[in-house]
Amino acid sequence: MYWTNRPKPITFTLLITLLITGLLLPGGCSDADQEHKETVYVFGTLVDFTIKGVDEDQARQAVSAVDREFRRMHKDWHAWKPGELSRLNAAFSAGKSTKVSPFLLPLIRQAKTLYIQSDGLFNAGIGSLIGAWGFHADEMPKGAIPPLEKIRALAIRKPSMENVVIEGEMVHSTNPVVHLDFGGFAKGVALDRAVDILRRNGVENAIVNAGGDMNTLGNAGGSAGDRPWKVGIRHPVNWGVIASVRLRDDENIYTSGNYQRFREHEGVRYAHIIDPRDGMPVRHIVSASVIHENGATADAAATAITVAGPAAWHRIAKKMRIKFALLVDEQGTIYVNPAMKARVEFAKDGPKKLVLSPPL
Repeated sequence: MYWTNRPKPITFTLLITLLITGLLLPGGCSDADQEHKETVYVFGTLVDFTIKGVDEDQARQAVSAVDREFRRMHKDWHAWKPGELSRLNAAFSAGKSTKVSPFLLPLIRQAKTLYIQSDGLFNAGIGSLIGAWGFHADEMPKGAIPPLEKIRALAIRKPSMENVVIEGEMVHSTNPVVHLDFGGFAKGVALDRAVDILRRNGVENAIVNAGGDMNTLGNAGGSAGDRPWKVGIRHPVNWGVIASVRLRDDENIYTSGNYQRFREHEGVRYAHIIDPRDGMPVRHIVSASVIHENGATADAAATAITVAGPAAWHRIAKKMRIKFALLVDEQGTIYVNPAMKARVEFAKDGPKKLVLSPPL
């Protein structure tokens, strides 16, 4: 059995640290069935690869190919450091149209689709608001919060993905306040691509863990047989294990939350997840975990249902076609749909309070 507990990236909106637990392959297996582990550092976090069923050289070559892709993403998708995305945001501010590369354009299209699917609660166009709160930095912001009149002035202009217009390879915004920030789902996109690259390099069984968000390929048994990846969901406050869940072949699990990245002023904690409707940090929901076969969708949905909160999360999850979701509020209450409840094994003492939703 092995465990991982990596720090979350400071540039992405995620929270619960997940523990991968899995049995090593039995002794006496062939070299091709051995397990290979490797770690790379990108996106401000450690990305762990666990690969089964191929020899060490093949595994290393596959990870190297993924690492090259990751580093290009980190440069050109970064919301506040020099790169293609920051140049595009500058063009938006200036009211100009810009030619966008095939590397970035699909991400913009996907962000627009997810915006519609989430009723605007996942909104990659609010980078100006995220920056105004001080979260466009490598360190957590300190000191007084920004003037709320500044936040209101930005929010009332309603920056959104609806303002982003794509005409062939050219992109512009009808609203100069729009700045793209893909922190709410870029890691999901990245891990989706990572799995595709591993697959193209002959890997059939692997798990990629980026700070607790995970994409799987095949299963933990490798060529030795079918064995699910087992993941523990930790409580975001006391860090005890809430529950564990077994991921089926090619399933992914993502968590969004407001506990680990925040700014604190006069005893009040302001989370980095911003509600696009009013520009204010999300409260009430501490974390949301989503299982889905597409990492980008899971990543965005976890953010959207965190913003939706206890009253609306079920509607948003259903609209985004999410089948498995689990949320934790600031009182420790767990909200879960029946399909997810059937998948998880709660800790011995069970949740403090559990609210079971209608089926999704």
